[in-house]
Parts: sequence; structure tokens; C-alpha cells
Amino acid sequence: MIEFNDIKKSFGEKVILNGVSHVMETGKTNLIIGTSGSGKTVLQKCLVGLFEPDSGEIIYDGLNFTDMTEEDRKQLRQQIGMLFQGSALFDSLTVEENVKFPLNMFTKDSHSKKINRVNEVLERVNLVGVNKKFPSEISGGMKKRVGIARAIVLNPKYLFCDEPNSGLDPQTSMVIDKLIRELTVEYNITTVINTHDMNSVMEIGDNILYMVEGRKEWTGNSEDIIFSKNKMLNEFIFASQFLQDAKDMRMMQATGEINEDDVEKAKKENAEIRDSK
Repeated sequence: MIEFNDIKKSFGEKVILNGVSHVMETGKTNLIIGTSGSGKTVLQKCLVGLFEPDSGEIIYDGLNFTDMTEEDRKQLRQQIGMLFQGSALFDSLTVEENVKFPLNMFTKDSHSKKINRVNEVLERVNLVGVNKKFPSEISGGMKKRVGIARAIVLNPKYLFCDEPNSGLDPQTSMVIDKLIRELTVEYNITTVINTHDMNSVMEIGDNILYMVEGRKEWTGNSEDIIFSKNKMLNEFIFASQFLQDAKDMRMMQATGEINEDDVEKAKKENAEIRDSK
């Protein structure tokens, strides 16, 4: 669990975070959402220590991160995995060498033990037989999975993901979302995700923090969003008429106004229309 209380951060006269408090829960996918400039990236950087908040406290499972010495922070960071927006793989290193990099940095394991661990995590993210390939030789979705493998190779307690679906097609994005959620539950990780992807919000949003202009505007889960009457949240999540219609349909399902048979019938009719074109 990661708890942060009354986090404030400014750059010069510009206030970026204005007293944000929330709890990121263990074993759940915790999403931070908001428009560009809402402060979500700065908040995530404060949580991992890349930025120092002007005030407030950040607590990792009872340990006050804001009061830690640099040596204590270094120890804690070894329990943190990072998945970067662009995967951030080393172009000159193979897949195997990229995933092994944290093991070389933070462990004194033998070469064979490191390779065994690399193979374990690559298999877990459904990448087999790509050890000797370079990043330029694999697809964008495969790069993301290599990034995930590297992020979990040290068995982290905490996983931070910055726009994990950036640059991916919708189908691949769903695969990455599913994988992140599976790993979160399987390893009981506290996972924190910054995202603009509304599919991620609706599919894996176990615990969502919606930010507006550096403050907490709304919290809840993907089911709560459907019934929320928060005007700013609804305008952000359901910006198009298509998404608004999807929300209405989900609400009707939840309240029993339509049943699963009606939904399946509509899907079948839509499929038939597409096939006839």
C-alpha cells in the first residue's frame, strides 16, 4: 500500500499539486487519470522520489518515504518496478540483456541464475525465443512486454506504469492491460498507472484517482464511474456521443432495464451489419 497525504508541489509561481491525498491499494490496479496538465505525471514522480514535494508525506507500507535518508530510499527503490511510456529499452542491448540489466545493477547472483530469472519473466509475459533479438527487431507490443518483464525481474512490491498503452493499437493495449492486472493480482503488487486510455479505465480501474488542476476531483472504481454524477468526470471519460451511449447501455444492464440476451442480440445484429458491407 502507498498512502500520500496533502501533497503540494509548485514550480516557481505555478502550483502543480494542491494538497492531493489518496491511498494506492495492494493487489489492485490503481489508476491516476486526468487531462494533460492535471498534475498526474508530477504526482507519480513525487511518489518515486524523482521530485521532492514541497509539503505532505508519502508512506510505503508504514514507512515514511519523505523522511527517509538517501540510503534508505535506495533500498526501497529496489522494491519498485518501472514501466516507462516508450518502454525505454536500450537499443544496443538484446532483449535478454535489457531484462537482465536490473539484476546486474542490484544483485550479485551468478550468470546462470540471472539467465534463469530472465527466462522466467520472459515466459511469464509470453515472450519465448526472443532473448537474442534487439529492440529494433520486435513489435511495439513486444517491446512493452519486454519492459514489463524488466520491471518485474526483481520481484517488486510496487509497480509504476507511465502510459503503458501509448502508441499501441486497441487490441494490443487490451493484452497489455490484462497482463498488468494479472501480474498485479498474482504477485500482490501495488500497481500505479498513469493513463489517458479510457479502455484501461473501464477494464482495469480497480482504484481510480481523477485529478483536475492539481487537486483530487473524484475517486472510485470502474463501476462507480458508470453511475457517477460528477460533471467534470463524465465530460472527461465520456467525451464522445459513442462513449455516452456505451455508458447508458452499461447503466441499463446494471439496473436490469436490459438483460444479457438483449446485449448479445445487439452484438449479433451489429456483426451482421458489418459483414454485409
